[in-house]
Amino acid sequence: MGLKEFFFPKKRDFLKMLADQSEKTLSGMRALRDFMKEPSPANAGRVKEIETEADELRYLLINELNRAFVTPIDREDIFALSRAVDDIIDYGQRTVEEMGIYEVKPTFYMQRMVEVLLGATENINQAILALEKPCPAILKYLLRTKKAENHIEHLYHEALVELFKSKDTIRILKIRELYRHLSNSADRCDEAANIISDIVIKIT
Repeated sequence: MGLKEFFFPKKRDFLKMLADQSEKTLSGMRALRDFMKEPSPANAGRVKEIETEADELRYLLINELNRAFVTPIDREDIFALSRAVDDIIDYGQRTVEEMGIYEVKPTFYMQRMVEVLLGATENINQAILALEKPCPAILKYLLRTKKAENHIEHLYHEALVELFKSKDTIRILKIRELYRHLSNSADRCDEAANIISDIVIKIT
């Protein structure tokens, strides 16, 4: 680091970087929905492509965070929110990858969980965009995310009840793992909502 940057540090727009990352994750979840509707190699590849692009955005954010003296919000919150948003699409991509490995087609419950997940991700994205100028609407986005996570948890248990009616143990093991990935993705949406709530309290 040179003296110029030491005395006049470059201003880094971390809120914009978080917004870019959440928008990329949202694109990935839309691609996941498309895959669940049509599980083609092309749609699977699109999910993987976007997940890789999301990883690159997170890498750039973390690199800039490590170099920054001052951040608009706590650096720990930036790091944690970035990680939670990244995990949302990571679990989505893992679902697609393992569906290919296990040779599993989308089930009704996978499709429903992904639809709700997409809504949760849209609300997380809107909440992050609203951090630039916090307003009462941000709480609406967070509440919707919480409700979506609860809905997915309900669908997850409902799906398991239906799955366990089967006598095909191998199929049960495969599909239960896939349901778990989608449930974990929903948990990360909930985690992101909690972090955003903490940020709002600190900056208002």
